[in-house]
This record gives sequence, structure tokens and C-alpha cells, in this order.
Amino acid sequence: MIPFAYHNPTRLLFGKGTLEHLQTQIPLYGSNVLLVYGGGSIKRNGLYDQVMAQLDKLGVKVHEVSGVEPNPRLTTVQRGIDVCKQEGIDFILAVGGGSVIDCVKAIAIGAKFEGNVWDIITRKASADQALPFGTVLTLAATGSEMNSGSVITNWETKEKYGWGSPLVFPRFSILDPQYTFTVPKDQTVYGMVDIMSHVFEQYFHQSGQSPVQDGFCETILRTVIETAPKLIDQLDHYEYRETILYSGTMALNGILAMGTRGDWATHNIEHAVSAVHDIPHGGGLAILFPHWMRHVMDTDLSRFVQLAVRVFGVNPDNRSDREVALEGIKALRSFWTSIGAPSRLSDYGIGEESIELMTDKAMVNGPFGNFKKLQREDVVQIYRDSL
Repeated sequence: MIPFAYHNPTRLLFGKGTLEHLQTQIPLYGSNVLLVYGGGSIKRNGLYDQVMAQLDKLGVKVHEVSGVEPNPRLTTVQRGIDVCKQEGIDFILAVGGGSVIDCVKAIAIGAKFEGNVWDIITRKASADQALPFGTVLTLAATGSEMNSGSVITNWETKEKYGWGSPLVFPRFSILDPQYTFTVPKDQTVYGMVDIMSHVFEQYFHQSGQSPVQDGFCETILRTVIETAPKLIDQLDHYEYRETILYSGTMALNGILAMGTRGDWATHNIEHAVSAVHDIPHGGGLAILFPHWMRHVMDTDLSRFVQLAVRVFGVNPDNRSDREVALEGIKALRSFWTSIGAPSRLSDYGIGEESIELMTDKAMVNGPFGNFKKLQREDVVQIYRDSL
């Protein structure tokens, strides 16, 4: 392992009835609240009314920003920043999935910044303060409810970047699995792909021995693989939703990354795809990750053999390491296909004509990836293989 420091200040409130914790948590931070949510699903499933009832009990003043996109856009972030500054907001409540939370992180830091928030997202500037915020999670996927990362899209320039700051850990996150019951099948599948992809990004590293972290990673992967087929057949099953919701949080709250430096190249490659084509992030990852794996596997076959044997149950007897590794990658593709995830960029109408532009976006900061440093020709090949 490499030396590390770990700190996660988010209070996690998990299980049935936890929405009532708004009564004790919000008064710790403010009384002029900005409520941020997405396209209206929380109104259709009744969660909006439940949240508003809690806020009414508190007697706080409430402003709203709705319509956060699945790939949250800079324009929506700016709309939230403007409300915060004009209305003197002192606390933000994100109600939704990772996109809403990512958007709120950018609003929170932008509300206390005098410059252009895009400069923070593109790492041209830094901030020293942010508004406090909490979350009510409705989708198991990104882990944004318990980390300090965010991804924002500038649709005008076709750029999509991940960024982070210790200032934007949620102060608290409420996770009641019941609020994920109405997530449609396709979004449920994309979320589980995202969860597994977060684990893969941390599993593939060159940071020395990591037996405890490997065990954590493998347990989450096996759990998602075991639970996913059951969940997509019974979307309102509490225990299945509970398992996947908890897996999503644990996959990206920093615990798996202790003492290691994960790869994160595939996320960068996918961000370029969805920046240009606005496809679902989980769908893009399902297409790209197996092709990244095949492209880089010879960098350290032992990691891929370990994954194949421990997670996918591949029998290594009388087989070369390369054969075992390839069988594990094939098993991953088969599993994702079996639950309804896409397998080709052409499933979204993306063809050869987009490769150069997507590669330009992916390479904007030069070669990337920690398991294997990817050059331009590597990215082009991965895209081409994914068509």
C-alpha cells in the first residue's frame, strides 16, 4: 500500500423512516433552504410532499431549483448559484440521485465563490468555503451521497469533467430504500453498472499489496452480481433495494481506496462520450469497461486472474493466466448483457465519425490512467473496439 489519510465527515442515516432526521439535522445549519431536485419523479412518487411536510414542520423558508439533468449541466448549476446569492440561502437540500447531488455540490461551492464556478470544475481556480448541504437519496449508483466528488457537463462546449473538494462532503445523507422503489428498470441497471464500475476503478491499481481492500471490492461485486437479477425482476423488493443502495455508498465513500491509487481511465473515456452524445453514464460504462479491460490486461494479468477466479468463479485449472483473465472479462460482459445493459456504442447510434471528437475531449489534459497510462492511440482503439 501507499501512505494515506482518510476522513469522511458525512453522517449516514440509513433505513426506513430516516426522512424524519431532517427535523434534527437541518436546524444545525440554517433556516433559509434551497431545495434542489430533478425532473419531477419525486412529485409523482410522493417524496416531494413528504419532504415539504418535514420542512413545513421546521418553519424554514424554502426556495426551489428543479429540472436537474441526468448529466447535470453548468447552466443548471449557475441557476442554483444565482438563487443562493439573491435569496441569501444558508442550506441546500438535494433530493434525488447522484446527478442532483453532483449539481448541488457545484452550487454549494459556487455560491461562496466570486468567480466563474467552471474555473473550479476545470481546476483553474480553488475555493475556500461552500454552503452546507444534505441529501435525500433516490437512486443507488454514484456514491455521491458520501463523497466529495462531482461531475458537471458544459453542454455549450461539449465538456464533462469530474472534480472534487473536501468542502463538498454532504453534512448528512438520508438513505431510505423505499424511495428507490419507483426507479425504472433501465435506470436501476445503469446504477448497478455504475456501482460495479466504481469498484473496478479502485480494484485495478499498481499500489502494491492490498488484501483487505481487494476483499472489500470482491464482496461488493459478488453481492451486486447475486442481487441484480432478483432486483430487476422485483423492483419494489425492500431487501434487494436495500442491498444495492448500501453497495453503492460503500463502493465510493473512500474506504475501498485506502492505501491505493485507482485507475479511473474508463470514467474519463466515458465522460467524453456522454459530453458529446448525452447518453446515460452507466450505459456508457457498460459498453466501455470490458474493452478497457481487454486493452490493458497484459499490464498485470494477475489482477484480472484474481477477479475472474474470486468474483466470476472461473476455474483456472489447466489454463494460462491470459485465458483465465479473458474468461473473466467475458463473464462480466455476459452478466451485464443478461441484466439489460448495452454492449456497443452503436446501441446509442454512435459511430466511427465521433471517435476523433470524443478522443479530443478525453485527452484534453494529456495521457491518463493509473493502472496503465493511456495515450491517444489507446483511447482511439478502445472506442473503435466498442463500436
